[in-house]
Amino acid sequence: MTILELLNGSTNYLKGHQIENPRLNAELLLARSLNLSREELYIQLHGSLKEREKEALEKLVQRRISGEPLQYILEHQEFWSIDFKVDPRVLIPRPETELLVEQSLLILSENSFKRVPSVLEIGTGSGAIAIALAKEVKIIFLIATDISQDALVLAKENAKSAGVQHQIKFVNGDLFGPLRPSKERKLFDLILSNPPYIIRPEIGSLAKEVRDYEPIIALDGGEDGLEFYRRLISQAPFYLREEGWLLLEIGQGQGEKVTDQIEKNGAFLKQQILPDLSGIERVVKAQRK
Repeated sequence: MTILELLNGSTNYLKGHQIENPRLNAELLLARSLNLSREELYIQLHGSLKEREKEALEKLVQRRISGEPLQYILEHQEFWSIDFKVDPRVLIPRPETELLVEQSLLILSENSFKRVPSVLEIGTGSGAIAIALAKEVKIIFLIATDISQDALVLAKENAKSAGVQHQIKFVNGDLFGPLRPSKERKLFDLILSNPPYIIRPEIGSLAKEVRDYEPIIALDGGEDGLEFYRRLISQAPFYLREEGWLLLEIGQGQGEKVTDQIEKNGAFLKQQILPDLSGIERVVKAQRK
């Protein structure tokens, strides 16, 4: 059997199991099983395969049709043009989350700091956001926290791979917990987070790839999806400099509810709800008084 024949057969098999983009999935899984790039795969389409190579692909395909995300099988995901290692310890970075990076860079570029700008990311997961910022802003003080020690192990690996391990301090703990008590209190020019925001009763109705494979701790936003926003917004003013900024990713339909929480807090002035490229409300931006 040639590579092309196996590729076509795998595509049809994946399609028959309702896998979206079956050809792309088949190409990536076959390239992975042969330890080739997609480009190298196409150069060798008419080459023959050994039995063990066919078996390796079959195992990957079975993982995919069982619902395991392609990114976990391939063990990587691109974000901000950076290749990140991902596995079930962390949420898979989504393209829409790049809006948090864009807005962070906008804030950092528009403010004239008389010192090194300081940024805190809460719930860093794979480290994608903090690492993207570190790649773009060479002189920056970055702390990235996560409640999962396992996630931080992976985030540190990604930071090292990206060459920014010396620019980020990774800290284990819940929200602001690892910073209290601390001299770092009220140090930050920017605090940002993509917190868990899925409404708990709705987790069971999520796509199988998300529900059964991605870490629930990174998805579960409590009974109304707003648990972490309430906690984060109530504590953030104690760690933000005057005129510092708070950036929060939100779920669909949560914009007004989150801005209401910020308004009730009374410590913030400007507020904005920003849409992603699909026009869905994605980020809430607020400035401290």
